Amino acid sequence: MYTDKVMDYFQHPRNVGALENPDAVGVAGNPKCGDIMQITLRVEGNIITDVGFKTFGCGAAIATSSMATEMIKGRTVEEAFTLTNEQVAHALGGLPVHKMHCSVLAEQAIKAAIGDYYVRQGILDLSEVKVYDAPEEAVPEE
Repeated sequence: MYTDKVMDYFQHPRNVGALENPDAVGVAGNPKCGDIMQITLRVEGNIITDVGFKTFGCGAAIATSSMATEMIKGRTVEEAFTLTNEQVAHALGGLPVHKMHCSVLAEQAIKAAIGDYYVRQGILDLSEVKVYDAPEEAVPEE
């Protein structure tokens, strides 16, 4: 059902945990029906220098979170914003059709974090940013 790469990223996730004092936080998901993802970013000179994630969900959600963080680390904020769920799924060697929503969640959480970064930098107003979930419904603390 899952590729070896999906299983590896599920069993050995990279960049797990929230960053302390992040430059941005993005949350995506629906706590009432399943998976929730939180992405935290550290940005220096427009480059994402560190990224962390916390995910409450299935193995595919954890694997896509982990892969997506690896794919944006070291990239500019603008490059990271262009990451698509299809790219995340492809990097994992594919996902079952009924699990593609997990890669969508990863894309949305990254875009939400970048939106938060732009708000914090005064580039965008909060009203201009797409919200994928309510921050107060973020991933519970461990």
